Amino acid sequence: MFIGFKNFSIQCLFLLVILTLVSGCGYRPSSHFAKKVLGDRIYTKVDVSLATPENSVLTKDALNKALRTRLKTIVTRKENADSMLSVIYENITFIPLQYDKNGYVVEYQVNLKLKFTFEKDGKVETKRTIGRYEFPVLPSAIIAYDIQLKAIEQSSVKALDQFFAYISSKGYFVNKQK
Repeated sequence: MFIGFKNFSIQCLFLLVILTLVSGCGYRPSSHFAKKVLGDRIYTKVDVSLATPENSVLTKDALNKALRTRLKTIVTRKENADSMLSVIYENITFIPLQYDKNGYVVEYQVNLKLKFTFEKDGKVETKRTIGRYEFPVLPSAIIAYDIQLKAIEQSSVKALDQFFAYISSKGYFVNKQK
């Protein structure tokens, strides 16, 4: 019982030291810097691909969800927005990664190229990202299509993460210059 108390007090002391270091060093999450660049209210626009419109819808949903949950921003109409974020679907490819003993593809990688155009205060900036996601393929065509859509959604999220990291770094350096 005494040994357990000693370990507990060491753990509490360690936690207290970590909390003091993190709060004392001025730590701010990357979303703080991204929000400084993007603003509180954002208008989003995703150009619909005529070849695969459902993919554009998945990207738009992933973008709006990421803005709301990760950056705590408000997705709004163009008239009320501080900034505008436009996404263009440039390219999507499926690369076979693994084959079974009969020569059928059992695992793919989806590469999704997105072009982001960011507008704020009359300044326009463009950034291209690539989202990659690996997924298995099952024999059923219906299941494979559903998995394919999920893979496109996940690759969209990864491309968005790259863009948010880029915007966060811009916000960090803008904050350092002030």
